[in-house]
Amino acid sequence: MTFPATTPLGATAGVDLAGLLVSLQLSDSAFPSGFYTMSHGLEGFSQARLVERDGVEDLLRGLLLHSVGPGDATGLARAHEAAAAGDWDRVRLVDQLLFASKLNAEMRRASVRSGHQLTDITRESIGGPALDEWARSVAAKETPGCQPVATAVAYVAAGVGTEQAVASDLSAFSASFLGAALRLRLTDHRHLQVMLHALGPTIAQAADQATRRGLEDLGGCVPMADVMSAQHERAEARLFAS
Repeated sequence: MTFPATTPLGATAGVDLAGLLVSLQLSDSAFPSGFYTMSHGLEGFSQARLVERDGVEDLLRGLLLHSVGPGDATGLARAHEAAAAGDWDRVRLVDQLLFASKLNAEMRRASVRSGHQLTDITRESIGGPALDEWARSVAAKETPGCQPVATAVAYVAAGVGTEQAVASDLSAFSASFLGAALRLRLTDHRHLQVMLHALGPTIAQAADQATRRGLEDLGGCVPMADVMSAQHERAEARLFAS
């Protein structure tokens, strides 16, 4: 009996399997990026009784299109572009602008804490000169080290393209947000999967817009989300860090 030759990783029907596997790893809810500790503002909405089960999907859709997409996803896209070109001054500029665009301390702290953790883990697991240079900049306090920019550098180090990197991180954000909804008892496991699948076109739209948006247009505008986050950081009891 003869067996077909083993197909090299990444050579199946033009699919970049190596890049796909990295995307699956970094966007997995089990990846210790710190996302598990965040509700991305959802707990604030829940505490204010401004969202119930039937409103979770619409809230997340709005955040993807008007907050995360114009903000974090756009920062990721532009940082990825700069890191791939070896333009570290521009990578740091993107990081600094993204940090400044976050209007309350809780969101800034959460992004930086997650970014530092992600940098440490990917430097160990993926490695390479891009992650070494990024880690040096963060350690030297030349730049805050926000999560989307750290993620961009990790994807560059792994050879993953901009569009896939942005879409993967938006998917990770969505899964994290809905996971928080589950722990806040705003959904159940089955309904969560229904929502995540239904949000696929929105994730694709937000990713496409982010990859096309210039750095000068970085930053979302969802005032109520900022208000809820600001109230949440002063709440007496909190399940999540954001």
